[in-house]
Amino acid sequence: MPEIRVGTRCWTVPTGANLLDALNEAGLGVPYSCRAGSCHACLVRCEDGLPLDALPEALALDRHAVGWRLACQCRVVEDLRVEVFDPLRDGVGGTVSELDWFGDVLRLRLRTERSVRYQPGQHAVLWLGGVARPYSLASLPGEDDYLEFHIDCQHPGAFCDRARALEVGDVLRVGEVRGGALHYDLDWQDRPLWLLAAGTGLAPLWGIVREALRQGHQGEIRLLHVARDRAGHYLAAPLQQLPGVNVELVMVAQLEEALAALRPSSRQTLALLCGAPASVERFARRLFIAGVPRGQVFADSFVEHA
Repeated sequence: MPEIRVGTRCWTVPTGANLLDALNEAGLGVPYSCRAGSCHACLVRCEDGLPLDALPEALALDRHAVGWRLACQCRVVEDLRVEVFDPLRDGVGGTVSELDWFGDVLRLRLRTERSVRYQPGQHAVLWLGGVARPYSLASLPGEDDYLEFHIDCQHPGAFCDRARALEVGDVLRVGEVRGGALHYDLDWQDRPLWLLAAGTGLAPLWGIVREALRQGHQGEIRLLHVARDRAGHYLAAPLQQLPGVNVELVMVAQLEEALAALRPSSRQTLALLCGAPASVERFARRLFIAGVPRGQVFADSFVEHA
């Protein structure tokens, strides 16, 4: 049976064992959220030996080349020496500078000990009290001097329970920053741009719409935000102040009517969607019916957190 080494610890596991399970059964406490290769909370580095990786494309080539792997996607097929991601060593410290509550949504702003490189639409893994979760960046690089995250704390959860107790001055760690499906492309400047968000799916689109305006977008911009109640439209005021952006704030009960009214002004319309999987699927289905080609729809679904 293959052998796993972590520091001074060494033990054997059955061939084909899941690496995340093997590490946690040995008491290493590697965090995870989705077990689907999306959240990047279970990052480890293989120093010797290589596991069978079911999702190598989930990590950037340079990270993959030096041994970083998502433990949930790996099977142990030979001896391994593994280094577990350490947020104190491998992450970046971020001090809470602002906390604002909008109903169950927490807007969290962090000032980091050193610069974090990212683009609008990307995600970052936040570490708090030994729990790691990925959240979309809502801030705009080069303009905002903080990292902003929107955290939906409606339901209990390991991260949300800790987030509710945060105070200004507390320190979190920022881990892996990665790209999702959402971005703004300079080649889009003359094309109609639709942004559809449900709940805190607004976070990455808030950064992207401001990036589009900063880049001088010339086409129509339409932003539709769906929420459970008025408090859920937590960025209503700043959204309505965006120049040249047609903003629609829609309650869940009104959503079907609002979606049925979508009529693209051009076959060149681009759509960016974000929210829970059911909402994103609903958006995508309606856009297809409205005539927006699938190749012009970019979607990012939130991972369901425990």
